Amino acid sequence: MKHMTAFAALSAAALTAGAAWAEPQAEVLHWWTSGGEAKAVAVLQKQFSDRGGVWTDMPVAGGGGDAAMSALRARVLSGNAPTAVQLKGPAIQEWYDEGVLADISDVADAQGWADVLPAQIAEHMKCDGHWCAAPVNVHRVNWVWANKSILEANGIEMPTTWDEFNAAADKLKAAGITPLAHGGQAWQDATIFETVVLGIGGADFYQKALVDLDPDALSSDTMKSVFDEMRTLRGYVDDNFSGRDWNLATAMVMNGEAAFQIMGDWAKGEFLAAGKEPGVDFVCAPTPGDAGFLYNVDSFAMFKVDGEDKQDGQKLLAELIVGPSFQETFNLNKGSIPVRTDVSLDKFDDCAKKSAADMKADGEAGSLLPSMAHGMALHGAQSGAILDVVTAHFNSDMSSDDAVKMLADAVANSM
Repeated sequence: MKHMTAFAALSAAALTAGAAWAEPQAEVLHWWTSGGEAKAVAVLQKQFSDRGGVWTDMPVAGGGGDAAMSALRARVLSGNAPTAVQLKGPAIQEWYDEGVLADISDVADAQGWADVLPAQIAEHMKCDGHWCAAPVNVHRVNWVWANKSILEANGIEMPTTWDEFNAAADKLKAAGITPLAHGGQAWQDATIFETVVLGIGGADFYQKALVDLDPDALSSDTMKSVFDEMRTLRGYVDDNFSGRDWNLATAMVMNGEAAFQIMGDWAKGEFLAAGKEPGVDFVCAPTPGDAGFLYNVDSFAMFKVDGEDKQDGQKLLAELIVGPSFQETFNLNKGSIPVRTDVSLDKFDDCAKKSAADMKADGEAGSLLPSMAHGMALHGAQSGAILDVVTAHFNSDMSSDDAVKMLADAVANSM
């Protein structure tokens, strides 16, 4: 309570300073454009408007945010940065190093963020010890989603190992059903790749290979086995996968055109937005191996802007984003779980409850790991090098031996 009272006083002082009161302004750049994502971001827009703010929406379509980052770069170079930008992982610190991020520590301290956010995730939100971004949620990346009716009709249980997944996929393929819904985009290929790295190699191997970029791990026999499995998975996607957006792949599972999708729990937001019910219409499980928790944390960084109205808008946005009300409502729509550890999960489904329980357990076990594919683990040059190799292998007949050598070389050359 004392945190909220302090922040209320801080906000009141900011809003009443000067002879005239100006409405808080926020131009918000993000890439939440699919059905479930748009529904989720509308929650923040409404809360911002309800508090007297004026929201200018700047959505930039393109899964993974590559197009949004290009638009951001152009805006910053022109000296006209947006008020708030969806950023995550090391990209936050990269923009801070360019001297363009605002310090929002006054809001974080007033709200007591340090007391309610997981310590590992909180560190992603800090720049030189100061708070520079507000976390929205926690997505688990290593999920398998499945059409329940298809599995039941074919006598298939959710696979717990990659061998079980392959056996199930072979059975589905023989029955004329597309086993794996997938979109042929580099970040989607990398999403599958990192779950295979985790499932085959385990948490320690994942850390060495895709976080520490250890040369021995990158060129190991274990990594060769990863590419062997990727080649097998390539045989389970349909012929029209190239360039498909992730949410269209989710729709294939939803509509009974495919059995499985390997995708983060934003896919659940699509199921929910379409009125589908977990455990009834679709089922969820950690990707085979269940060796850890790969997290992807959406967050908003506040850029340096002129004008008290925009600066007030940033403070109001930061307050709302980490506030308990938004954390609950937003994540119910988005498919993710609250980043705050004190938000009740009573209204959340069983997939979300398992995600929260696993995040806690994996955090204690040392297997809570940042997603490489989704920009949480590496700087852009290194992750880009890995994505290039993974997608080149997935879309060709490249051998696993050649892929491992190319991966090790590409990472070394990107350093």
